[in-house]
Amino acid sequence: MSALCRDCLTAFDEGKRCPACRSPRVLAHAELDSLSIAHMDCDAFYASVEQRDDPSLRDQPLIVGGGQRGVVSTCCYLARIKGVRSAMPMFQALRLCPEAKVVKPRMGVYAAVSRQIRAMMEELTPAIEPLSLDEAFLDLTGTARLHGAPPALLLARLTKRMEEELGVTGSIGLSHNKFLAKIASDLDKPRGFSVIGRAETADFLRGKPVRIIWGVGTATQAALEKAGIRTIADLLRWDRADLTARFGHMGDRLWHLARGEDRRRVSRDERPKSISKETTFFEDTADPDILDGHLWRLSEQVADRAKAKDLAGRTVTLKLKRGDFQLVTRRQSLPGPTQLTDRIYRAARAMFDLAGTQGPFRLIGVGISELVEGKLADSSDDLLDPDAAKRAAVERAADGIRAKFGTDAIIRGRALR
Repeated sequence: MSALCRDCLTAFDEGKRCPACRSPRVLAHAELDSLSIAHMDCDAFYASVEQRDDPSLRDQPLIVGGGQRGVVSTCCYLARIKGVRSAMPMFQALRLCPEAKVVKPRMGVYAAVSRQIRAMMEELTPAIEPLSLDEAFLDLTGTARLHGAPPALLLARLTKRMEEELGVTGSIGLSHNKFLAKIASDLDKPRGFSVIGRAETADFLRGKPVRIIWGVGTATQAALEKAGIRTIADLLRWDRADLTARFGHMGDRLWHLARGEDRRRVSRDERPKSISKETTFFEDTADPDILDGHLWRLSEQVADRAKAKDLAGRTVTLKLKRGDFQLVTRRQSLPGPTQLTDRIYRAARAMFDLAGTQGPFRLIGVGISELVEGKLADSSDDLLDPDAAKRAAVERAADGIRAKFGTDAIIRGRALR
């Protein structure tokens, strides 16, 4: 097999159109049968889920994010054409695309879809390294004998199944290491499938800007440009020892990646160190009811993520940023790990009351850390709070109702503030 139809999954030797269905969505590459390291990245994941659940959103620019002073979580491709990007301040996004429809993130729903995608991946290989809810590395080495098909065909089946069964699309990058697989997945979005083979690695990389390297941010790029390094070709002219002397460990890493060398393995299920959520207000506020409502909603979102990942945290963190940009952070250790909104909120609220700082505030955040497996969550009663077990039972029951009838089936009055 050197060519594959991504619509009907027919494998064939060569041609620009599928001989079976005449589709032009043909993937052709000389190394298609031998490459096995992949990166799968969902296309505008949060926005795609929102458009799936509300078809009226499909033909208009859509932004998933916060209020005027929040940031864009993600946006659909119609909004991206106007210049909107993830992590962009909301006021700037709406200035670029004033006609956009803005919806608030529903992390519990996204996490549920992510689990469904993960289950599909598990049917292909146990070697999965999730990077977030919507992207992961996969190592399909040795799976051809098990499934009777090469990795490229298995990956094409995966994205086809995601689209047909879940209503979300993904883009695949296939190569011989993680560095190149991640670059490849971004070459042909959305619904893309790109391949970077061993034979073409050097030629492919040579003219690319250094910012294509994962981990080279604004600061690193500025430091490299100061040294006259703007492209991979510039990096190739440097001796390894000189790069390391100039940039430390990063220099050694850059020397290898400029040559397409990446020995990192696909590592399964690296547990995150924390789960957090924060919001930036449209206007600085000191209103206690508004702040309390945000504390509850943030605690609920953190709890939803913890439950979705089957994790629990021993430490609750409160983050406050005042109108003068002074940052205040407080942490509280719990008697035992939790994934319940009620317990996260009560700890955050207690820290807020004791923070000893005055508003108005422009940002508030809640998080949990020291994460453990979810089966260890909320296993012991709180002797200082005899009603805690009853509230926990109520929350678990509410979770079951929301899972069956939707996230808006039950809403706490505090969340409406």
